[in-house]
Amino acid sequence: MTTKRHLIIGMHLVVNGEGKKGALIDEQIAFAKRAEAAKLDFVFKADYLIAHPELIAKMKGTVGLDPSFLMATVARETKQIGLVTTVSTSFNPPYIIARQLQSLNWISEGRLGWNLVTSIDGASNFSNELMPSSEERYAKASECKDVVQRLWHSNPFEILEANGDLEKIKELVKPINHDGEYFHVKGPLNIPMHPAGDIPLFQAGASDIGRQFAAAVSNAIFAATPDIEVGIELRNDLRKRAVELGRSADDMRLLPGLYFFIGDTYEEALEMHRKAHEHLTIERRYIALESVIGMDIRHLALMDCVTANMLPPENQKVRSKTHAHLVRRYIIENEPTVEELLERPEVIGSAHLVAIGAPQDIVNQIVKFYEKGAMDGFIAVPGGPAKSLDLFFSDVIPNLVERGLFRADYEGSTLRSHLGLDV
Repeated sequence: MTTKRHLIIGMHLVVNGEGKKGALIDEQIAFAKRAEAAKLDFVFKADYLIAHPELIAKMKGTVGLDPSFLMATVARETKQIGLVTTVSTSFNPPYIIARQLQSLNWISEGRLGWNLVTSIDGASNFSNELMPSSEERYAKASECKDVVQRLWHSNPFEILEANGDLEKIKELVKPINHDGEYFHVKGPLNIPMHPAGDIPLFQAGASDIGRQFAAAVSNAIFAATPDIEVGIELRNDLRKRAVELGRSADDMRLLPGLYFFIGDTYEEALEMHRKAHEHLTIERRYIALESVIGMDIRHLALMDCVTANMLPPENQKVRSKTHAHLVRRYIIENEPTVEELLERPEVIGSAHLVAIGAPQDIVNQIVKFYEKGAMDGFIAVPGGPAKSLDLFFSDVIPNLVERGLFRADYEGSTLRSHLGLDV
């Protein structure tokens, strides 16, 4: 039986860097405080291990901040909102990950979450090797996650109650002596575990191997689900896999990105969306499509249809299998025109669910996805000018509270309590 719970709402901690010079950190702290005032579950920060020119241009150079350092700063300026940082298992040793995350959990008083990523690029900045295969990255991630959690438990919170009793300390703090395929770690960790318990794990893999990994280890899954059918299929599949792995279906919390543009009217919001993407020339859109599925359609007219038989082989190497699958599925099911395809969020963005309209339009879209089983909540990704974000906080969130779909106030002070993990 499915347990009914309120929406889980996080927000991507992102600012456009348009404030006064040197005020970047202040802007992000103010952003997090605003999310906390709205009683959101957490703020989240993605991470990129290479310099993406497109992101640098879009984010005015602010995209490269190390999320864990940023969250340490935000933690001291907030009291209850969860803080989800991103750390890659492909390039960081588990002891460092375990120590940094547990330190952040203490700094934030139990509000930390770990977005565990395997990274799809960045190897050239850490070695002379090519990026490992998806299978190898997930195998390494699985072992790394296990080692990190064992290290957390190797130095239990009860050590703080030992009162200097050396024998008690030796009894509680023990090595893990891990000898695996990718890592060899003696332990124990040199910082005790926070009494809030295990740090919640977030994951975003949507390929078959990514889904299996998420179903096995995650408390919440970030997702690229641009339409309701994709969301329903992914959520049902993750819940089924979780049960097969001995977990509860309700252990799965599917949180798609909600890329929103909110105005007083639908027309105003649509114009916000248009302006946000007007910098993308048609050539850049062609290039984006090629990077996603390896398909060049420049020889077609804008009104020509793109059909399934035009698709390149599915087993070709692509940057992201998740995004490639979404675009291929859209083409197979809709046979769009070239113009329609080049407008799709999976092509020009990151395949978020795009919400455009007046506040009530956004609320209706959220409620529909939630009631149809296409989400358990969402990651709010602000789009458009400041007015769009203002309306999200002033109108959308209060409406969800009035409907009984979101909290009016925090019921706890840790991320685990916000997510309902301690129930």
